[in-house]
Amino acid sequence: MGDLRISSDARIAELRAQIDDIDRRLVDLLTARARCALELGHLKEAQGIPLHQPGREAEVLANVRQANGGPLDDDAVVRLFERIIDEARRLEREANSRHVARRRTIESS
Repeated sequence: MGDLRISSDARIAELRAQIDDIDRRLVDLLTARARCALELGHLKEAQGIPLHQPGREAEVLANVRQANGGPLDDDAVVRLFERIIDEARRLEREANSRHVARRRTIESS
């Protein structure tokens, strides 16, 4: 019985370490995605394109739905990506606001 407990405890520790590693990689990927979104926001602003584009958001959600192989169901994956998209949009808005404020400061000088 003791060996089973040690084996189980070791497996729990191993799985937790794997999850921690995956979490770090997810953060790296989310950071890279956010940087792309910020650059995209600058380009959209320069071209006068609205930051929020519902058609593109629908396309992203369809892509992640199609890429999903479980065990999370499609609705769970979509909810996660809706949140990711919301945060990217928030970053774009904040960057745009800072840019506008900077431009006004320069123009009023």
